Amino acid sequence: MEFNEKLQELRKSRGLTQDELASALYVSRTAVSKWESGKGYPNIDSLKEISKFFTVSIDDLLSGEKLIYIADKENKSNVKGICNLLSGFADIMALMLIFLPLYPKPVNDFIYSVNLITYTDISKINQILYWITFISLALIGAIRIILNHVKIEKGQKLIAVISITVNILMIFVLALARESYAVIIAFLILLIKGFLIIYERKHNGTV
Repeated sequence: MEFNEKLQELRKSRGLTQDELASALYVSRTAVSKWESGKGYPNIDSLKEISKFFTVSIDDLLSGEKLIYIADKENKSNVKGICNLLSGFADIMALMLIFLPLYPKPVNDFIYSVNLITYTDISKINQILYWITFISLALIGAIRIILNHVKIEKGQKLIAVISITVNILMIFVLALARESYAVIIAFLILLIKGFLIIYERKHNGTV
């Protein structure tokens, strides 16, 4: 007997509806419906709750092979989530390019370092480009963190591509303007995200 059939049988033996079982397990009715239709399996935590609620062992619910499959899938999902979260924080680090004193300001015979807010020795176009790219990357990071928190995977790949594109554009603009300190920070942000992408793909066996 497959897991979905066992779950249906256990639920009906208690005289429960899918809604009632979902409430007892602290999951959505959609999740229970998905499990019972054989279109998916619960994660390890939900399996523990099902096992506890119906007083049956996890081995009685699932074969060892399926259990390994679920654990492996959950592990990959967790790694992906952590990498997305860290990439989001890396994007938010773009705010450092606004508040850190990274830009030269000549005063008499001296050159001082100032932040972007007080940096006026550049063209208006460059100033606008700096603000747009820095704030855009930080906003992308915030969106990535929010999507990761609410566990929405749809659109994550597209946002990752946009993040890399904006980051490269930012490096290009700063390099053309010869903002050496700012370029280093922007390049480090790109390196962090690149490392996280490689790590996630390597861990999940996609490279």
